[in-house]
Amino acid sequence: MPLSLPDRPRPHAAGALFEGIWLPLVTPMRQGRVDLLAAQSLARYYRDAGIRGLVLFGSTGEGNLLSVSEKTEMVDAIRADPHALPLVFGVGGVDTRGVIATMRRLDRLAPVAWLAPPPYYLCPSQAGMLWHYRQLSWATRTPIVLYNVPRRTGCALTVESVEALAQLANVVAIKECDPVALSVLQARGTLPALCGEDGALLDHLLAGGRGAIPACAHVLPERYVDLFECVRTGRHDEARARFDALRPLIRLLYSEPNPAGIKKALALQGLLCDELRAPMMAGAAELAERLRRALQALQPHPRLRPAA
Repeated sequence: MPLSLPDRPRPHAAGALFEGIWLPLVTPMRQGRVDLLAAQSLARYYRDAGIRGLVLFGSTGEGNLLSVSEKTEMVDAIRADPHALPLVFGVGGVDTRGVIATMRRLDRLAPVAWLAPPPYYLCPSQAGMLWHYRQLSWATRTPIVLYNVPRRTGCALTVESVEALAQLANVVAIKECDPVALSVLQARGTLPALCGEDGALLDHLLAGGRGAIPACAHVLPERYVDLFECVRTGRHDEARARFDALRPLIRLLYSEPNPAGIKKALALQGLLCDELRAPMMAGAAELAERLRRALQALQPHPRLRPAA
């Protein structure tokens, strides 16, 4: 039975929070541990670049490979900055009850929202996914951002299911990774749609999209903030030119399993160690050289470290 909660705000006022460019932050590692100093530095770096908020512990953040205590320490480290960005926590898993248990353990850290995909691997029906999200909704007062990412979960919410879930009081937005579904959701306007497919970012913004959570914005984040502002202020040709210049780098960042390419690029910039938690592995050495050339093409005099 769902947990009955008292009055909750209705419905999508929190959706406006997700306007602009949000970042699904990587989790920096050093010698097998979460590098808390690097996490603090990254959070400040992206705040100063104009990023609107951070999503922690998603797939880019290797969230399923972190313990609750590691997550708590990382949040506390980032929040030590009095001007820290708002934080969303990713809460993915196979078992609905396990996801709810994780939410309850992290709830005291007061995220502004949860980012919740459908159950992984099981490939439930639409009815099963609706049941999953209804249980999450009734287990928390915190806003929920749906996360439709079929390549990761093996299942996909239909537009009709998303619109049914939009009637839940604390479902406030969706991060949509299917470009076709994203365009339909944006056109219908039932629920604020955030672009989760980096290659579709420009099209989404030009179609009136107001927010995105692009992992590629880890690298040269100010370029993505500028891109958003170009579209917002009607400079569409300039936005197209800016995004076309970024496309080769975006392809490189995803040429190996995410977040290997992103961490390799950030390591070249001296922002973290090039380390992932096993079974995820660091990108190949040749990727570093290709990323170096791509960054040099975009920045005539970048400060890059030698490849490890």
